[in-house]
Parts: sequence; C-alpha cells; structure tokens
Amino acid sequence: MRNTLKLIASPRNLFIFEAAARLGSFTLAANELGMQQPSVSAAIKQLEAALAVRLFDRGHRRITLTNAGLRFYTDVSRALRNIESAAEAVHNMGRSDYVTLNSSSAFSYYWMMPKLHTLRELHPAIDLRLQNSVSEPNLDVENISVAVRLGDGNWPDCYAEKIADEVIFPVASPRVMQAARNLRSIPNLLHERLIHLEEPVRIRPTWKQWFAHHSINNMQIPEGLRFNDYALVLQAAQTGEGFAFGWEHIVRDLLERELLAAREEWAWQTGRGIYLVWSKSRPLSTNAEKVRDWILSFVH
Repeated sequence: MRNTLKLIASPRNLFIFEAAARLGSFTLAANELGMQQPSVSAAIKQLEAALAVRLFDRGHRRITLTNAGLRFYTDVSRALRNIESAAEAVHNMGRSDYVTLNSSSAFSYYWMMPKLHTLRELHPAIDLRLQNSVSEPNLDVENISVAVRLGDGNWPDCYAEKIADEVIFPVASPRVMQAARNLRSIPNLLHERLIHLEEPVRIRPTWKQWFAHHSINNMQIPEGLRFNDYALVLQAAQTGEGFAFGWEHIVRDLLERELLAAREEWAWQTGRGIYLVWSKSRPLSTNAEKVRDWILSFVH
C-alpha cells in the first residue's frame, strides 16, 4: 500500500482522475466534485508526475485519454465502483425495505436500463439497488436479493431460473461492418480488428475458442484492444474500434437501435445460460419477489 501511495500521490487524485476521464473535461469534473478547475488540473498533473506517464492529451477545448490513460481508467473506474458498492452494501445491511440486484455492469447498463421504466410503472414504490461486481458474491453474506449469473444453472445454495441461453456472435458499428467488404466467410474476420474481453476473475469465452467452434484452428488471432469490462468492450465497438463479441441477451437492444450491427448467422450457442438466482436459505421479501417476477417476465 505504501508503494501505491507513492504512485498516486494521494487517493483523492483517483476520484478526480475518474471523473475527468468519464466526463472528458476538467471543468465538468470540477463541477461534479465541487472543486475549482485549476485544482482538478493540478491534481491530474500531480498524478501524472507520480506515475511518470501522461494520462491525457490536452487540446484547446477538450481532453482525451492517452493509451496509458485509457488503461488506467479501465481499472480505476472498476475499483471505485467496487468500493462504492461495498460501502453501500455495508451502509444498507440493517435495512430490509430495498431490493438489491447484483450483476455485471454490462447487464445493468444494456439489459436492465432500457427496461427499468416498466418496473417503475408497475411497482413505483420499490427501492431497487443495482450492484455491479466482477465476481459471484455470497448472497446471504452481502445481503443481495437476486443476482445474475452465467453457468449451467446448478448452484447448490441458490434457486435459479434461466433468463437466456448464452449465444455469442460478432458485432461492430454499422460503419465498420459495412466497411468490412471482404467478410464473406468466417476466416476473413481474422483480417479485421478484434476487441478482446479479459475479465480478471470470471472466465469468459475467447476469440480463439469462438473460431475453434467454427472449425478454424491453429490460426494467429489478431491483437487488438483489450478490456476487463464488457461494458467498455461494447462502447469501443460502438465507436468503431473493431469487432467484438455480442452476447445476444446484452446486445439485442443495441442492434434494434442500430447502434451495432451483427453477423448473427455466425452465432455460437455455448450450452451455458444466463440465470437469475436467489438464496435458498433466506426467503425473498415481497418486493424482491416482484422484482424477480418482473425480470422473468421478459423470458421468452
């Protein structure tokens, strides 16, 4: 920890960096944090000096993350979200009138968010807390009502209902998809830029496995952008950085809104599924049952 403090100069700098990177502006970060813009700029300079690397390219009216800055933001934003989730969980442990849904950040953002208005209309009094994590927490220890897990549906301590089969196919922005004129067959995808997901805890399928499923083996998989958060993978795909995995249940809304395009005919159904789970040892509250039933109402 002492070495960490030397590298970042002050823990406060991490919060300032995260806000500036997320908002793309020192001024907006200052407004959000209740600071003056020069103080934000000074904190970023201090952090860059401690790390001995430039995190932002500074233009006349805008800032952009460098490659080092993007790498740092990916991990820092995740770490701060985990700290926030842990603090909220501890703060709320004595309460029983709210419902906590634990899932990945991508599920929360791309599956839940487009549907949340229907839950508010159906059950306006429910206090729903969306909690994101990179692991599969103990529902009882962390006071989690329901959670979303990927697997075979067999968790001895949980009830499980399938939300969707795990189906994966390539996705990209419509512009990138249209520009890939040579994409007549799957092997030609090896000539395109690929975006890779490398989660630190959960095991996720790789491009190598996807190609192997389609009987393409012993091929050099192209290097490309690598992220440890699927939400960031999809953001990169939408901005035209290349081809990414599209988990069907996550990207369906993006496809319908034409923010992404897909080659669904190249789908891989892995045999696993996405499940909603809840504890066998702790009965659900009435509101948690309503949230569970609402989520499962979208299962076809």
